[in-house]
Amino acid sequence: MQLLTLLLLAANLDPHNVKVEEVTFKGRPCIRLTDTAPPDLVAPERLAILKDSSFTDGIIEFDFAGDRLPTAPETARGFTGLAFRVGPGGQLYNAFYLRPYNGRSQNQVQRNHSAQYIAIPGYDWSPLREKFPKLYESYVDLVPGEWTKVKIEVRGKTAKLFVNGATQPTLLVNDLLAGNPSGALALWIGPGSQSHFANLRITR
Repeated sequence: MQLLTLLLLAANLDPHNVKVEEVTFKGRPCIRLTDTAPPDLVAPERLAILKDSSFTDGIIEFDFAGDRLPTAPETARGFTGLAFRVGPGGQLYNAFYLRPYNGRSQNQVQRNHSAQYIAIPGYDWSPLREKFPKLYESYVDLVPGEWTKVKIEVRGKTAKLFVNGATQPTLLVNDLLAGNPSGALALWIGPGSQSHFANLRITR
């Protein structure tokens, strides 16, 4: 086993439709990603790709604090996550992300959509929810704007998402859909989001 701590610096990230800043948030040095995509951007191409990164199988750990922009509508849920096995230009990847505003919603259906897996292209949340209801998303307790620990385990076609030190996965995917066996890592946010990332670590 080899543990790598990756430096999250603005100079090490290749942004796609996001603004990247080095800031201190709630006492932690971190990277802030802010959605800058045009309003009509449909594809989830809001990434900051870690330059020269390469990932096939292993464990990815990081901390995040996800929130929405003050100007964003209430439908923005603070979408925050991480993409792995990212192809050149960010057009092909697998990703797990979370919706912090769903974690303690008073609507049970929204709670059930707190954690999400997607694969781009072709398998954003909407077609997955339509074709495979409940299979690629689940509930987890989340608070917007609060630091949250995430662990992703990837082996072959299987990936597991763990949140806040849980010993059992919040979400289990047995058939990674993007098809690429390896690629880069990228910080990921969704529409109307502004999120903070820290402590990115990889165990191979």
